[in-house]
Order: sequence, then structure tokens, then C-alpha cells
Amino acid sequence: MKKKIDLIGATDIVDLPELGWYQVPVRVDSGATSSAIHCARVKLIKDGEQERLCFYLDVKKGAPEQSYTVSDFKETVVRNSSGKAEKRYVIKTQIVIFGRKIRTEFSLANRKKMSYPILLGRKLLKGRFLIDVSKKDLSAKQNADKIRHKKNPDPEANPTLLIQ
Repeated sequence: MKKKIDLIGATDIVDLPELGWYQVPVRVDSGATSSAIHCARVKLIKDGEQERLCFYLDVKKGAPEQSYTVSDFKETVVRNSSGKAEKRYVIKTQIVIFGRKIRTEFSLANRKKMSYPILLGRKLLKGRFLIDVSKKDLSAKQNADKIRHKKNPDPEANPTLLIQ
């Protein structure tokens, strides 16, 4: 069975339920290999033989005001938007977009100067999405349509309502 390929725009709004972060604005970037999430105060904590990674998400963009500690992470070298190689930590978490739950990797990056706290790269997009840069927030709009439909299931009551 072939996977469903959704049309995605240049931006969208997603949920990161494992991190308790909802309605997060994201930028879609087919030029980026991997996805990235804005984090601050990223530090490695050694507890005997065990290493854990501690970080904070972007509270200004609606993330919970708390620290996160994970033991499942890796270290990689990524070329940033300037082409400079930098060492980053990578975590796995679940993203919800178009009603689909996708477990994927995010590098922890300083995106403070960027408009969007999350960048979705090719590893996440490949085989799942077709990009139309003239569109935006298609997943969020689809979700809003489904919510409207659930609240008012009588199509005669709202003739512009699309049944999906």
C-alpha cells in the first residue's frame, strides 16, 4: 500500500505532544537535510556512566516553561544556513501534522533570530509531503475544517462546509 502524500505549504502549525508544545509555527525547508528545533541552555549532564541532555524550548513561541532532560540523543555535525559546520545534539520526538503522528529527529539549534522556532527538513518531508510554496498552514486549515465539521455535522446548516 502506498503512503498518502499530503500537500504542504511554506509554513504550517504543528503539535509536539511529547514535549507538551501545541500550535507551534514551523517553516518548511526543502533545502535543509534535517529538521531543527530552537532550544536554549543545552547542556550535557553526566550522572556516573549515564549521560543525559538538558535543554529549554522557546517560551516566547508558546513552549512550556520547563527544562527537558532526555537520555536518548546523539551528537552530529550539521552545516548551518551560512555553510559553517557546527556540532549539534539530536533528539527524537513525535510531531503531529495533518492529523498524522510522525516520530522524527530534530537537531537542537539556536534559532532565536529566526521567525519560526522549528524547521522541517527533507528527512521528514520525503515520501510524505509535496511542497507548494505559494500555500501556508494547510495542516492547520485542514484541522480547523475537521473541528468545524464535528461541531456542526449538519451540512445543510453550513453549505460551505466540506465533508472530508
